[in-house]
Amino acid sequence: MPVILPVKGVSPQIPDSCFVAPNATIVGDVVMGEECSVWFNAVVRGDVNSIRMGNKVNIQDGACIHCTYEKTKTVIGNNVSIGHNALVHGCTVEDNVLIGMGAIVMDGVKIGSNSIIAAGAVVLENTIVEAGSIFAGVPAKKVKEISQELLHGEVDRIANNYVMYSSWFKSPEVGQ
Repeated sequence: MPVILPVKGVSPQIPDSCFVAPNATIVGDVVMGEECSVWFNAVVRGDVNSIRMGNKVNIQDGACIHCTYEKTKTVIGNNVSIGHNALVHGCTVEDNVLIGMGAIVMDGVKIGSNSIIAAGAVVLENTIVEAGSIFAGVPAKKVKEISQELLHGEVDRIANNYVMYSSWFKSPEVGQ
């Protein structure tokens, strides 16, 4: 069973349409939208500040979502994919964003809609990622504008696939 715990009397709010893996952890002031998924070994820790997620957010295996006490909340828009082992901390992520595997997004960052943060990128504190951008590197910098093909071919595809994947774990045939 997943670890879902209240902190200081505030419990996570997780709609029935969401999937939470058996070894995921969600604690405290966390509000999830519809059709979200929190995958194996992922941690969503709303213990020191709030975490808000829109619809169709997937937090992939080993990712960590957190915030900073009395300083930064984490706000995640709709149709956002947070890749395996990524760290998203005290920032704002607007709609239709892909955060690649192993990326680090630090406090005060604002990621505009329709953007990609490349795998392994480190987005430093208070960076503004313009809408429609691809950021990569350490520290992360804008490398180009996102094409419509990439936006629909990757960002939308991945978010939709994770809704499909989570349905596999909700069906009675799981494990057969």
